[in-house]
Amino acid sequence: MSNKIETASVLAFERKLDPSDALLFSGNWDERDAADGWQPVTVHEKSVRGTISNRLKAKDQDPAKLDAKIENPNLQTVDVATLPADADTLKVQFTLRVLGNVGEPSACNDRAYRDRLVETVQGYVQANGFAELARRYALNLANGRFLWRNRIGAEQAEVRVAQLKDGKPAAAWVFDALSISLRDMDAPSAHAEAVSALADVIASGLSGRAHVLLQVTAFVRIGAGQEVFPSQELILDRGRGDKSKTLYHVGGTAAIHSQKIGNAIRSIDTWYPGAEENGPIAVEPYGSVTTQGKAWRQPKAKMDFYTLLDGWVVDGKVPPLEQQHFVIATLIRGGVFGKADG
Repeated sequence: MSNKIETASVLAFERKLDPSDALLFSGNWDERDAADGWQPVTVHEKSVRGTISNRLKAKDQDPAKLDAKIENPNLQTVDVATLPADADTLKVQFTLRVLGNVGEPSACNDRAYRDRLVETVQGYVQANGFAELARRYALNLANGRFLWRNRIGAEQAEVRVAQLKDGKPAAAWVFDALSISLRDMDAPSAHAEAVSALADVIASGLSGRAHVLLQVTAFVRIGAGQEVFPSQELILDRGRGDKSKTLYHVGGTAAIHSQKIGNAIRSIDTWYPGAEENGPIAVEPYGSVTTQGKAWRQPKAKMDFYTLLDGWVVDGKVPPLEQQHFVIATLIRGGVFGKADG
């Protein structure tokens, strides 16, 4: 009778880094120590008359046809969010829960596979801990990657991270976000000690040694009255003449989706082919980057999550350490990873 382990057909993991939505507020840079009273950034509509600027088909490139098209107004109604005329700084705030039991499936219909998987993950943890992954997560908090477009062109950016216990800060760290690179997974010497301390806290949460709840607050000095960038809503059944851009808000306060915050925090994968030129990407089973239209971890190259996981758990082929980090980071990301039929 064969003792070979088969991949479970039902296999799911809960995410272990659980961010809230990030809310946006406005105020002045010199008053950020008293930012609790800052006013929410609101979303409002703007109607504009645009010009025809899209690429034309060959049959429409006749000068007369183009002139006729330009005479037709391109009317648009869009959502916008801006700082007030008397505020030069954006405040972005969210909380982050760090959960333990990494590698323990939330659903698995094969006991033998579950036991082997848990044993494999425990072996990784005993050999390496979560130090490397936690350090990278900490860097993505410190460098303000979660600000996305709001970070671009900022004059100054400061990130404050507090570990909350009983609703109060038990430890706190402050980072000059713009001095920490988005491409390098190494902290500059001025912030190395603080990043290391924050990473230790994150690692303690992932290992289940402590309850970890972080409050992350970023201040971005971008200029009075300047546009800021909450998340954009995906509207699937938009009709002709409907608003062409809808921004996300929570109770009237402009906000960034928790999914987008999570994507930024887990942008730690520098272990894929092409990483030296392309930089860190979000941890995804196939290394998918939608803005580039590319999957960097191809199954043919045996660099995708499923090939690495099955080789490690089912076949006992231990991948290189860098790819072990990637597999564990994908389990921390969470998802449904069962084996498909056929």
